[in-house]
Amino acid sequence: MFNILVADDTANIRRLFEYTLEKNGFKAYTAENGEKALEIIGNTHIDLMILDLMMPKMDGWETLKALRDSGSSLPVLIITAKDNADDVRKSFMLGTDDYMTKPVDEVEMILRIKALLRRSRIAEEQRIVVGNTVLDYGSFSVTANGETAVLPRKEFQILFKLLSFPGKTFTRTALMEEFWEMDSDSEARTVDVHINRLRERFRDSEDFSITTVRGLGYKAEVKTAV
Repeated sequence: MFNILVADDTANIRRLFEYTLEKNGFKAYTAENGEKALEIIGNTHIDLMILDLMMPKMDGWETLKALRDSGSSLPVLIITAKDNADDVRKSFMLGTDDYMTKPVDEVEMILRIKALLRRSRIAEEQRIVVGNTVLDYGSFSVTANGETAVLPRKEFQILFKLLSFPGKTFTRTALMEEFWEMDSDSEARTVDVHINRLRERFRDSEDFSITTVRGLGYKAEVKTAV
């Protein structure tokens, strides 16, 4: 069970989020301001924090800054009534992982929480499990159906990236800039070559496939639960 901390100065919001979280299988903790939130984080294992910006004593930005200054990589989802573009930019610059404006759709909130928790786990463990396929970043290896293969570095990095965000489209340019740090047409074609090699390697995979999104790039489609 994941522990989620809700930091919001409005009691009704805290109760609503607590109910929604526990209905979806999470353990909820609540705090009415940033000071209390940091106190709970210091004494309890928290997997993710939902953070309001407008709170007394210590607002959301101060709380987020203190958290990141302490070296914590705890996933943070800001949920606030502040929808100004400058507020959004400031929040991401201070280190939030996601941002929603009130009133929120509860289903979307839970989906975003699950996505953040999944990414956090991947970042911490450097490991992805997709059905019977396991990717280990430390060794650049992929194990499927009991057989392990070590991939060339860039092939593995591309595959790890795609499977970290199943269903998300990555452009050739984005992949090229991340793994080659160049922007030439020849490198863009190199991305295609690596994708084709991955497709050939895993053409019989029952767990995932790599799809071309015409005119955009590539995405991984997962056939089994991640």
